[in-house]
Amino acid sequence: MPNSEQLKQVAEKPGFIAALDQSGGSTPKALRLYGVEESEYNGEEEMFDMVHQMRTRIITAPPFSGGKVIGAILFERTMDSDIEGMPTATYLWEKAGVVPFLKVDKGLADDEGGVQVMKPNPGLDALLEKGVSKGIFGTKMRSVINAATPEGIAKVVEQQFEVGKQILGHGLVPIIEPEVTISISDKAEAEDILLAEIKKQLDALSPDQKVMLKLTLPETANLYKPLVDHPQVVRVVALSGGYSREESNNRLSKNTGMIASFSRALSEGLSAKQSADEFNATLSNSIDEITAASMAG
Repeated sequence: MPNSEQLKQVAEKPGFIAALDQSGGSTPKALRLYGVEESEYNGEEEMFDMVHQMRTRIITAPPFSGGKVIGAILFERTMDSDIEGMPTATYLWEKAGVVPFLKVDKGLADDEGGVQVMKPNPGLDALLEKGVSKGIFGTKMRSVINAATPEGIAKVVEQQFEVGKQILGHGLVPIIEPEVTISISDKAEAEDILLAEIKKQLDALSPDQKVMLKLTLPETANLYKPLVDHPQVVRVVALSGGYSREESNNRLSKNTGMIASFSRALSEGLSAKQSADEFNATLSNSIDEITAASMAG
């Protein structure tokens, strides 16, 4: 069963969830935005060491605490690493008061029928067992919707909930993330279809099966309010999806009950070259802005 104190924080506390879970494909870009060029590291091991240094700097910064950051999503290698001599998930909860989540998907399949489902994940049960042993509270997994195709969107949502039930079986709370690509011309239509498919799956859950949802900020404000209010939903969080922090915060503030779970929009403006004071001030400002937008809705 999920930790009841952590569940209460995730369900009720004002604030947002930080997404610190870039994996291999997106890591060079994340490092570049942080001011670390590819010439500054050699090979995958050094790249992941660099990104762990970046995440450690964020997590140990004074502004990064359970006061406003209620949860953080980790990449598996981050979970397996230590911060100040403690396992990352332990440090997050015991030192920072932040609830730890784990990204568990293995990436996306190629686009078929306007959507990208998750790749097969035969090692998921073993990963979930490891997550439980390391103090992880919940998980996150991402699919992508690139067109308003009813069959494709139904397929994405069915897969997400099927895997979600597997995760629930380990006593973890799944964050179900069917991302709608922000640049598509039929985004609003895709979101209407997505809403209906998610609601259908939620209605089929048993009373003790509780999930979280991570959704692209919608074209129609409060479109997802029925999901926010659904008894099987712990919390609905929003992904920034490529919107700037300003645009993300503006859209988020119009959606009642949704809170942020931003990645790029959180780390925007942070640089490896900044002094501690500059870094902490920039991060503090980002956290304050994202928290304000999460509470405005």
